[in-house]
Amino acid sequence: MNTSEATPTEQAAGRPALLRGWRPWAIGGALLLFGWFLFGRGGKKDPAANAGGRPVPVAVAKARKGDMAVQLTGLGTVTALNSVTVKSRVDGQLVRIAFTEGQMVREGDLLAEIDPRPFQVQLMQAEGQYAKNQAAFQNATADLKRLQGLVQQGIISRQQLDTQTSAVAQYEAALKSDQAQVESAKLNLVYSRITAPISGRVGLRLVDAGNMVRASDANGLATIAPIQPINVLFAVPADSIQKVLSQNAKAGKLPVEAWDRDLKSRLALGSLSAIDNQVDTATGTVRLKALFTNEDRVLFPNQFVNARLLVDTLRGVVIIPTAAIQRGPQGAFLYVVKADSTVDLRIIEVQGTDGDESAIGKGLADGETVVVDGLEKLRPGSKVTLPKAPGAKG
Repeated sequence: MNTSEATPTEQAAGRPALLRGWRPWAIGGALLLFGWFLFGRGGKKDPAANAGGRPVPVAVAKARKGDMAVQLTGLGTVTALNSVTVKSRVDGQLVRIAFTEGQMVREGDLLAEIDPRPFQVQLMQAEGQYAKNQAAFQNATADLKRLQGLVQQGIISRQQLDTQTSAVAQYEAALKSDQAQVESAKLNLVYSRITAPISGRVGLRLVDAGNMVRASDANGLATIAPIQPINVLFAVPADSIQKVLSQNAKAGKLPVEAWDRDLKSRLALGSLSAIDNQVDTATGTVRLKALFTNEDRVLFPNQFVNARLLVDTLRGVVIIPTAAIQRGPQGAFLYVVKADSTVDLRIIEVQGTDGDESAIGKGLADGETVVVDGLEKLRPGSKVTLPKAPGAKG
């Protein structure tokens, strides 16, 4: 038997030792290659950030010269000039509703009617009592005239004349009281017809016909809110109030626009009517009130709108999209695209902002091209590629 040849069993037994010998070298080599790969990747810079690298795609806009309005925008609430709860002034059964919910009414229009018969009876009773006391007063007055003649003739004493004079005065006072009762009954009869105290839009009906209503009811029958004209209450930052006060004193009533909540559609145009006398310490704002004619009835009480107050107009300024402006330690800046398709960082002075547009006082000229999108990849001197015009080939 040849001992130099290993059996299959012995070869299988020796293989794990061999594997244990080369496996650490294989793992170490793999890790070394992987680290070298990562090092090579990390050492490369983003070509988009290089001035001479691959051009960065950007969106641009042209600076233009013109006039720009400086406006203050604040969330506002539409409020009626005055709101009235229609109540009954007498107690009784509601027999008729004469208005439709949401109807526009004028002052004095009939809204509801309470059963008038009890008040008609009260009026008849008061008039009867007045007639009775009036007859007694007339009789007492005639007796007084006769007694005055008898006193002059010395037939009766002066005391009897004084007694009759007092009786006439009592009947006269009773007549005044009866007259007051008559007028009160007439007034209650008038109050049985409930009319609109102001002009405006009637709200939802709170009581149906057939119910008993009382003057002490808290809710009333309905509410009326005038909507022509109508107010908008809104707030502006306290830091801007001095500018508002100076412009309001100089230019008169400042124009105010009411916009929808998305600032996409203008609803109405009005004017500033009042400025609050103190700053709200919780919000750091001052409340303002604007008056709108609301001829087309677009504004509705308690509606939320955006109020835009015009405080100034900048004349002959360079206007660009607000999206082009960046902020840094050195202040406001932007990127200007040069003729060789590279960008230049430009420090600017912002005079004012109105929504998506801003007015530039210094640092930019009319007609220059500024970057409005893709700014995060730019550095001074970076090459850029501009979007192709619609319909362009290639």
